[in-house]
Amino acid sequence: MPEYKLIYFNLMGRAELTRWLFAYGGIPYTDERIEREEWPEKKKSLPFSKVPILMVDGKPLPQSLAIGRYVAKEVGLVPEDNLQAAYCDALADTITEMMGAMRQIMMSDKDEEEKRRQFKEDFYPNVLEPIMTRLEKRLSEKQWFLGDKLTWADFIISLGFGHIKERKPEIFEKFPTVAGHVEKVRELPKIKEWIKKRPVNPY
Repeated sequence: MPEYKLIYFNLMGRAELTRWLFAYGGIPYTDERIEREEWPEKKKSLPFSKVPILMVDGKPLPQSLAIGRYVAKEVGLVPEDNLQAAYCDALADTITEMMGAMRQIMMSDKDEEEKRRQFKEDFYPNVLEPIMTRLEKRLSEKQWFLGDKLTWADFIISLGFGHIKERKPEIFEKFPTVAGHVEKVRELPKIKEWIKKRPVNPY
């Protein structure tokens, strides 16, 4: 088995998917967490000057989705069928774009009242709800995103919507199946164990 080292900030963020996948597969790895004050100096030594990076036997693999997809394959959570695998990729891209839109509002220099307005009038009705509506229908007909077999797409759903559910649970009143799916993944024994022992971070 390769020697793995995951390098990221001391946050969940873009590395938590990979941590869940490692936990699910029972794969040992070094979870190197960078504190914010360490970042300017640490950045100089990283191959791509960005995180997350997964070191695989000393070789750097950048980009959170590429890392997640690689580890998902290692733990058997990527479908062998190419089209089914592509559906997982499409969902990963969709959730990543959604989180990017949310992050853009949160990190903007607008005042808090304007941010709340943007979330209420734009993000929730035009970005979040259309995605959740499609997922609600799909998940109500299947045990998992692709049917009767767990894939890394289910982890992405749980992580992506879990953060929102913790902060705005009322949004999920219209989407009970999505809400249930978030919790179903979190209740997988190895994921539940990881959540209990991981460092406490707000995001």
